[in-house]
Amino acid sequence: MPKFLIQATYTPEGAKGLLKEGAGGRRAAVDQVVTDLGGKVEAMYFAFGEDDIVLIIDFPDQVSMAAVSLAVKASGALHTRATPLVTLDEIDEAARRQFTFRAPGT
Repeated sequence: MPKFLIQATYTPEGAKGLLKEGAGGRRAAVDQVVTDLGGKVEAMYFAFGEDDIVLIIDFPDQVSMAAVSLAVKASGALHTRATPLVTLDEIDEAARRQFTFRAPGT
């Protein structure tokens, strides 16, 4: 199942909602969305600094991740970045694939 690193920063309106609802309420909302799409929240942490929240989520496909990303961005409550995560085995498989490549200008 594809795994994604989600990094997010609350907008002022999103932060007001978090203060009102609490971290447990946000975790329940995230769990609901992710499980409704057949996924699983592996980890969810609040942070301070550049990001306010960091998650690792498993989704059955990239379309599910895109659907959530669109809905979250449309809400205006968060600015998010989703990074696909690649396993060690997947990198090993990629390294074994053979192909011809010509660098630009060569």
